[in-house]
Amino acid sequence: MPNIRELLQSATESLADLAEPRFEAELLLAEALNQDRTYLHTWPERCPDDKALLRFNGWLARRVAGEPIAYILGHREFWSLDLQVNEHCLIPRHDTELLVETTLATLDSHAALAVAELGTGSGAIALALASECPTWQITAADIDLEALKVAKTNAEQLQLSNVSFHQSNWCQQLQRQQFHAIVSNPPYLADDDPHLFAGDLPYEPRHALAAGEDGLDAIRQIARQARDYLQDMGWLLLEHGWQQGQAVQGCLAGQGYEGIKTLTDLNDLPRVTIGRFCSNP
Repeated sequence: MPNIRELLQSATESLADLAEPRFEAELLLAEALNQDRTYLHTWPERCPDDKALLRFNGWLARRVAGEPIAYILGHREFWSLDLQVNEHCLIPRHDTELLVETTLATLDSHAALAVAELGTGSGAIALALASECPTWQITAADIDLEALKVAKTNAEQLQLSNVSFHQSNWCQQLQRQQFHAIVSNPPYLADDDPHLFAGDLPYEPRHALAAGEDGLDAIRQIARQARDYLQDMGWLLLEHGWQQGQAVQGCLAGQGYEGIKTLTDLNDLPRVTIGRFCSNP
């Protein structure tokens, strides 16, 4: 029976093509043992029982085949929240935490505000905002009912009651002129972007990733629709690709938004663009 040290060494070799093979091997084994990673370093000579070993080997085979580790384990951390995820929703990325940070910095976190998140998926953004701002009422929308089931489960497990979930094609099924801000991490890859065929992306829902010939179809729709759903001087905050900052600024300007600016991520790349819409000029 192999011990923890031997299993990690073998798994790391099997995952050598990944960016962090040792880290992923530890995540899989720790989860299979129902322990944290510290346990692996503390007890390297211990041998997992047959059930844990079978679970680990099955997960390892799936990861070697390319399946995202978040889908294998069924959860992913975002904004220090442990969120359930599955193949019906996009895997939350740490890059998207900039959108949460920007929203918190732009709005009054202590006011009683109505905020919508479009394309909520697992609920990551909406739940992060809800956890930080209990006075906000968050409306989380997605067109995919299966994704909404995941988001609702996450809200229940986190015991966040200031967020509600709605099936909607972007804004269309929501109440007009209601929101102080609308936030979204929409699909923004071009339909033929080669990244769609690499890494985790082939396993993720295509409609949550790609949006037309230039990747901006969803952003255009949201920018156009949001004008009718924002309160006067309400904010629109959008994540986008690092090469799309100027194009998104132009899109918002063309729809009449003001105070437009783009913020950069930890790699100093354009990642989030915001603007304010005046409905009563």
